[in-house]
Formats: sequence, structure tokens, C-alpha cells
Amino acid sequence: MKLYTISEPELEFGEGKSVCPKDGILNYHVYDSRHTPRRDQIIVGAVGESQSLEKLGNWLDRCASTIPPKLNNHHPSLFTGFPGFNKHNGFKAEFVYGDNVTRTINHSETSKIIKNRDWNSRVDESVELYYKEIKFLAQNRSVDTIICIIPNELYDKIAKESHEPVEDALEDEKADDLLEMNFRRALKAKSMHLGVPLQLMRELSLEPNPSSQQDDATRAWNFCTALYYKSGKTVPWKLSSNINRPSICFVGIGFYRSRDRKVLHTSLAQIFNELGDGVILRGTPVEINKEDRQPHLSEIQAYDLLKHALEEYKFAVKSSPGRLVMHKSSNYTEAELSGFTEAAEDAQIHSRDFITLLSTEIRLLREGDYPPLRGTHIELDSKHHLLYTRGSVPYYMTYTGLYIPQPLEVRIIEADESPSLICEEILGLTKMNWNNTQFDGRLPITIQCAKKVGEIMKYLKEDEQPQIRYSYYM
Repeated sequence: MKLYTISEPELEFGEGKSVCPKDGILNYHVYDSRHTPRRDQIIVGAVGESQSLEKLGNWLDRCASTIPPKLNNHHPSLFTGFPGFNKHNGFKAEFVYGDNVTRTINHSETSKIIKNRDWNSRVDESVELYYKEIKFLAQNRSVDTIICIIPNELYDKIAKESHEPVEDALEDEKADDLLEMNFRRALKAKSMHLGVPLQLMRELSLEPNPSSQQDDATRAWNFCTALYYKSGKTVPWKLSSNINRPSICFVGIGFYRSRDRKVLHTSLAQIFNELGDGVILRGTPVEINKEDRQPHLSEIQAYDLLKHALEEYKFAVKSSPGRLVMHKSSNYTEAELSGFTEAAEDAQIHSRDFITLLSTEIRLLREGDYPPLRGTHIELDSKHHLLYTRGSVPYYMTYTGLYIPQPLEVRIIEADESPSLICEEILGLTKMNWNNTQFDGRLPITIQCAKKVGEIMKYLKEDEQPQIRYSYYM
């Protein structure tokens, strides 16, 4: 057994590099600020009750200016002041918001829904209520994204989410959860064909709340970064790439269960380059393997899914990758490997890495009060590795989690690159979450995206075409 520590991967921004999204945007601006010409206005549409729309306007105004960091801040690198979302500072853009891009929901309508005793009926009625207003904005106004504000009284009646551990579980959601309608997922799925990404917010998050666990500056960072990405611009940051190495295509393979349980699992492919640009594709229904009780693709399904994904990727990013890195949260069968390999060879991709990422019960003990460092890499043997993507972060000078961190088990099935480079890339991919500017996430975007996409895709009908961009699912 060997132990290494991987340095925190750098990210690229408009005028420089940093390990931290906040520091990079603050000092070097968003990545696409290096491009000219570029749009520097984001038109924000909104749906909600009258007072909620007013609160949103006040919050957007506040985000336009500097927001100081939290008081009694012992970790300034973690709790960084917000520079303001405007044309002069980090994001180099401004929000445009007004009455002409908002749609008001009457309080009497939400009150009527609240009185309904059936959960699924309340969710269905709420989805229809918001959808008709979203549809009007998407079809009659020029908006980049639409914010849906859920009144506080309605939120508890329709928007209850399943609470996963902060560390992000790799496992699928429980079967019992499939029977209960989920407002966020159902609304995003129903509105997807309109072609405008949604941001759902609870009204409470727009109100001053000194007792909130998240300070205003952190809320502004995450809110503005998510809207910036959803507005259709390029990503706020990208992975730092080596110009002397071939371009990389990262692929995540996932599965999701249909809500009616008539189809056991359907396959998904998420494919990204170092920029985070890429496509999301829905595959075909698959069967459960009798040996490991996991869904697996047949050889033909594996070939067709990856072939289609690579074709869409080439069309979207205007180039073919030089290397393929594939992540799954289950083991590969021989049939899957054969199909994926053939598709890669047909696309003339000759450098390939097939990786499985799993949860593990193995833990390391570190002397002192803090857990192992994020980036700790343990080589059990040439094919089996442990990687701490959560742990103590020297940059933050603390461990930010609430639970004992759990490393990922990295199984190298087939690889042309070294295990150290593969683990370094996985660590870097945990930072490609544009919904959160805290960079020590547990899962790489390839696997995290599979979870988010599957949650919403199960609400789409078979004849409905899913959007290919991640902003519609996050």
C-alpha cells in the first residue's frame, strides 16, 4: 500500500488561475471574460406572488453591489466577501429585471392548493400553476433564465426534498421515494421543452435571516454563479489543461428507474470536455444483471449510446477528443467494455480509461482532530485505489463537512494513463459544480450529473426530447 497527497487542482479563469472559484472570479474574472464580443447582460424572468417578486428585485439589487463576509469570520478563504454582480467586477455582467419579464401568481391560487389534503394532487396543481406562467415568459419575452419563487406556506406543502447526507451518496434513491411527486423535478421536466433553464427558490431565502446557516455573501456567490451558468454563457471557470496533452472527453454513465416501475432502468450518458461543455443523452431501457443485481448495457446498447454521445459531442464542441475517460458507479461487464471500446475506436479515440467509482467502508485515521487531507490517494494495488475528495482542506484551513468523510474507491478497469493522473482528474472534476462555489465536493461532475439528470429525466415521457445541457437539470 502506498499513500500520496494530490495537490489541489487549479482552475482557469479569464486572466489567471486559482484553486478556488471565489478567488478566481474575484481576482481573475469569469472564464469567458477573455472573449470578445460577449454579452454582458442577463435578462432574468420570474414567476411568483407579488411580494415575492418584490423581494427578488431587492435581492438582485443587493447582489449588484459588494456584500461583506460574515462577522467573526475565522476562515476568510472559505467565507469570502462577494464583489457584486456587475460589469466592473468578477462576473463582468449585470442582471436585467423588471415588471415586463415577471408573471404574478395570485395568493388565492396558492391558498387553494394548500388546502388540498393529497400531496401528489398539490404538486400536480402547483406544477400547472407555475408552468402556464413559465410558458408565457418563454414564448413571449426574451429571457435567459426564469426564477420560480415558492411562497413559504406553499413550500412545506409541495417542495419537500429527500435529505441526502452532505457528503453526497453514490447510491440510487430508495424505491419508496418514486411514488411521491417531486415538485422541483416535475416542473423542470414539464418546462424543459420551452428552452429556458429554471431556478427554483424558496421565498424565505430572499428574506433577511440572521439565524441562517449560510451568510449573505455565500448565498450571493452560489446564486449568481448558478444564474450565470444557466443564462447560456460559457462556464465561469474551467479545468486547467495541458496544451501538450491530447484533449479529453469525460463521460459519465448512469441509470435511472421509471416512476411507474414499468421500466426498470434507462441508461444515460453525460459527456464533457475540460470546459464543462458537452451533451446529455438518454439511452434505452436495460435489464438488471442476475449476478450483481445492477443494471447493465448490452454490447449493442453500449456501442450505440457512446457512439451517439461522441457524435453529439463533436457537433457541440466542434472537435473530436484525443482521449476518452469513462466513469461509472457500477462495475463494467465484458459486453459493456466491448461496446464502449468499439465505439471509441470507430471515433478514432485510441487513448481510453474505464473507471468505476464506488463507496467504501474503509477509513484512514489521522493524528489530531482533523480528518485526512482532501486529495489523499491510497494505492491498495495497481487496480484499486482510495481517494479522499472530502477531507481537511489546507486552503480553507478547516474541514467543512458535518460527517466523517468517506473516500471514493477508484477501480481502474482498463487504462492508458497512470492511476495518479486519473485520481488527480477525478479530484478536479469535483470542482466543476456551477451550483456551488465551495470547491470540496465529494463526487466528480460525471457522476453527480448522472444523479441530477436521472432525477428529472424520469419525469419526462418517452416521446419527449430531453435538453442536452446540464443547466436544465441543476
